Amino acid sequence: MTANPEFASQFAEIALQRRSIRAFMPDPVPRRVLDSVFKTALRAPSNCNTQPWFVHVATGAALESLRDELPARFAAGDIGVDHPYDGKYEGVYRDRQYASAQVLYDALGIQREQKAERQAWFLNNFRFFGAPAVAFFTLPGEFGLREACDLGMFAQTVMLGATAHGLGSCPQTALGFMTHVIKPALDIPGDQKLLFGLSLGYPDRDAPENNAVTGRADLSDVVRFAS
Repeated sequence: MTANPEFASQFAEIALQRRSIRAFMPDPVPRRVLDSVFKTALRAPSNCNTQPWFVHVATGAALESLRDELPARFAAGDIGVDHPYDGKYEGVYRDRQYASAQVLYDALGIQREQKAERQAWFLNNFRFFGAPAVAFFTLPGEFGLREACDLGMFAQTVMLGATAHGLGSCPQTALGFMTHVIKPALDIPGDQKLLFGLSLGYPDRDAPENNAVTGRADLSDVVRFAS
């Protein structure tokens, strides 16, 4: 493969534009666009080319039914997971988590002490932030951490492709807490593990939450070179 500065510049622009969108326009995403995004993402790498992923895309009435049901079920503590969520953020990771949340709530005008308002806004996760399409990513039930890494590379390729098509996206691990509702509603086989969902649609450019741009670590903090 020869160097192509134009391609490099285009890729950098796409990667830098991709961020989590939390307010979408109601306009449906054409099926041909979704097909293009997912077909291109099939070129994502995986261990031994096993391609251990499935995607279940909800739109229309199927999505609206979930949008109506999930917030109340989660608020009532009615949760169910296919994959354990037992990680704990400490040190710099916790600092980054809090800083990112603060950027979002500052954009929304919600103060730290407004616990009820923050919780109420969090429930928008289960309304998919108004997105007209949501993709749910699953693994075959016998697979674990290694294959979850493959799924993550596939999902990132989906998000970059969505950005290239002018779409916004928001990966949501919160949706992995509602597998007992989502899987039967979408007829997802029981031997697949649902890890997370991805809301997709055209961004609402006027929504304040979409003006929240979170920071990133410096290159020197995460990349080391040995020679």
